[in-house]
Amino acid sequence: MLLGLPALVPAGRAQLAPSPDAPPVSTAPASAPEDEVFATLKLNVNLVDVFFTVKDKAGNLVPHLNKDDCTVSEDGAPQTLKSFAAETHQPLTLGIVLDTSYSQKRVLRMEQDAGSEFLERVLKPKDEAFLLSVDVNVDLLQDLTNNTRQLSRALNKAEINAGVSFGPGPVPSPSGPRGTVLYDAVYLAASQKMNQETGRKALILLTDGEDEGSRTKINEAIAAAQKSNILVYVILSADVQSYADQGLGYFGHSAMKKMTEETGGRLIDVGNNGKKLEAAFQQIEDELRTQYLASYTPGNTKLDGRFRKLSVECRGDGMKVLVRKGYYALAPQN
Repeated sequence: MLLGLPALVPAGRAQLAPSPDAPPVSTAPASAPEDEVFATLKLNVNLVDVFFTVKDKAGNLVPHLNKDDCTVSEDGAPQTLKSFAAETHQPLTLGIVLDTSYSQKRVLRMEQDAGSEFLERVLKPKDEAFLLSVDVNVDLLQDLTNNTRQLSRALNKAEINAGVSFGPGPVPSPSGPRGTVLYDAVYLAASQKMNQETGRKALILLTDGEDEGSRTKINEAIAAAQKSNILVYVILSADVQSYADQGLGYFGHSAMKKMTEETGGRLIDVGNNGKKLEAAFQQIEDELRTQYLASYTPGNTKLDGRFRKLSVECRGDGMKVLVRKGYYALAPQN
C-alpha cells in the first residue's frame, strides 16, 4: 500500500478489511436503469463535477437555484456549464470515522447513539456507508453497505483503545511513534474506500481533531479527499481544558478547520454537549439534501495532474458557497 501505511486491520470485533489491491466491495442493489446517466457522466474524463451548498447571509440553506444564478471559475477563468441541477437523489457514499482514542471516552457513547440515528435517517435505498475507527490503528468496523442495522451494530461495538496514553489523548512513545492516526484514516478512507465510488461522497469525522503519529501529512490527507471529490465534515468533540491541565497544547481545531474548508465541508464544534451533537448531525443531513451539482468541460484540457483552483459564486445578497477549493487534473486510470 502507498506510503507504507498499515492496512485497515480490524480488531476482533471488526469485519475483515479487503486486500489493499482489491477494489472496494459494494453491497448495494444493482443499479436501476435511471442510474445509467451517472455512469455516463463518469466516463467523460474531461467533465468536472462540482458539488456545493449555498447559504444566505443568515446561514439558511438556499434551495431552488438554477443555472443562471451561479458561475463556476477554474484558476480564475469562468467556465461554461454543461449541466446544473439540485442533487437530492443522486447516490450518496458516506464514510464515518469514529475517534476511539482515550480523549474521546466521555463522548463515545453519545456519538454512537446520535450516529446510529443519523444513519437511519439519511441513508436511502441507493446509498451506502462504511465505518472506520481510529486510535493507534485504523480499523474497518463495517464495509460499504446499505444495511443500517449492520452499521449501527458495528458503531455500537466500538470501544476506546487508549494505546500509550499519559494525558487526555494518546502520546506516542519512542519505541512506537503512533497515537491517534487521524490523517492516516482520512487518507485510507479516500484512497481505498471512496476513490472508485460515483455520485455524492461525504466523510464525517467524529473526533477532537488531534493527530498523533500519522505517516500521512495533513496536506496529503486533504489531497486524497480532493482527488476523490469528497466533502469532509468534522464534528469536533474536544475537552480542551483537559489538555491544558496536562500541559499539552491543543491544535485540533485549526487542523480540522483547514481540512473541511479545503474539501468543501464544514467544522461543527459540539464540545461534549449531546444536544449540539444531535443538531450537528441534523445540519449535515440538511446540507447533503440541499446540494447542487454543476458540471463543465474545462478550458484547460491538459491532464497534467496539477491542482486547479475552483470557485463558485451565486447571485444574491451575502450568499456563501461551500465548495472544495479545487481538484487535480488527473489522467484516467487504465
